[in-house]
Amino acid sequence: MNDKFDYLIFIGRFQPFHHGHEFVVKEALKKAHRVIMLIGSANSPRTIKNPFTFDERAKMILKAFDDECRHRIWCAPIDDKLYNDHQWLQNVQTAVCHLVEKNARIGVIGHTKDDSSYYLSLFPNWEAIELPNFENLSATPLRKRYLKNGEIDEQMPKSSQEFLAKFKNTSDYTHLADEYAHIQTFQDAWKNTPYPPIFNTADALVIQSGHVLLIERKGDYGYGLWALPGGFLNSHESLLDCAVRELHEETGLTVDKHSLKYSQIFDAPERSLRGRTITSVFYFELTGASLPKVVGKDDASQAFWLPLANLDGKMMFEDHYSIITKMLGL
Repeated sequence: MNDKFDYLIFIGRFQPFHHGHEFVVKEALKKAHRVIMLIGSANSPRTIKNPFTFDERAKMILKAFDDECRHRIWCAPIDDKLYNDHQWLQNVQTAVCHLVEKNARIGVIGHTKDDSSYYLSLFPNWEAIELPNFENLSATPLRKRYLKNGEIDEQMPKSSQEFLAKFKNTSDYTHLADEYAHIQTFQDAWKNTPYPPIFNTADALVIQSGHVLLIERKGDYGYGLWALPGGFLNSHESLLDCAVRELHEETGLTVDKHSLKYSQIFDAPERSLRGRTITSVFYFELTGASLPKVVGKDDASQAFWLPLANLDGKMMFEDHYSIITKMLGL
């Protein structure tokens, strides 16, 4: 009797693909006819946490195996849904349903490394296979050493090492390395405080006629990415006043506080790479025959109205794409 799974699902970001990931795939190939790699953060821009695209990671993964294994490994993208676990679960289920036949025997495989591995318990209709953490490997220190000084660790398959060696010669690597250094400098300024600081910010989500008001960032952190107007809270102001002030400073737009629909706090612990940052987002809904004129100022190289249909997670700063889709129910 053949007791193999038809498919085993392995979910991860693989930033980059290392020997720990490779170990899980090899074990999955022993237990299943096919392995489906669901590659997370597929709709994110390049950041020091997610430096490589879906296609780049898929190539790293597939080139690590011989032809026979490669044909049994399928890679599929999964978008982040930071503030909507139900949507993320639906996306995983939908991706798998599109790849497998009805009545297939499916399992999910991985190891409980940290909070990012909680997905192993989220699919009661699939058998969970938990593996030990291979040599306690984690992508985070590998990624940090690579961005800090270009170190390419041997704890990765040759396919990953070769890709990283080529990537070091690109402008994307230079930008990421510069951003890593900027964040380290930012964090060094408060590393000797008795307790790690918690920052408070406020952002403005302004909607009119199916358009959202965004800025393009021009600072060292998140350069060129689209963001909601907003910034750090001053000691003398309320959160609402902060959002209104930052909105005017970055776009030139002054809003009537009576146009405020509601506000919401976003406090995912790792939402900002700079440090623990809690933001309050204020949703303003405007009316009018034409969109108000805006102009990028202060921390914004430009301000613009974007049709909601053109929202692109790959262009959005930090968790702002997730904030917009959560608050607007998109």
